[in-house]
Amino acid sequence: MGQKGMDFKRKEVINIRDGKRLGFVQDVCADLETGTITSIIVPGSNKFLSMISSSNDIVIQWQNIKCIGDDVILVEI
Repeated sequence: MGQKGMDFKRKEVINIRDGKRLGFVQDVCADLETGTITSIIVPGSNKFLSMISSSNDIVIQWQNIKCIGDDVILVEI
C-alpha cells in the first residue's frame, strides 16, 4: 500500500462490517520519523458540527484499512 497522503483525499471510505458509507477522507496522520501513514480521518456524521469542531471526526487506524481501491477505501471498524 504505497500511497501518498494526498491520494487519499479523493477516496470514499466504506465500512465492510455494515456496508455504511462513512464519507470522504478529510485528512491523514503520519509518523514523521518513518514517513508512514498511521491513520485517516473522516468527518463525523453531523456535517454542521464538523464545520465548527473536529470532535465528531472518525479516526481510522491504519491496521483497520482492509483495501485501497482507485475510488474507495474499505475499512473494518
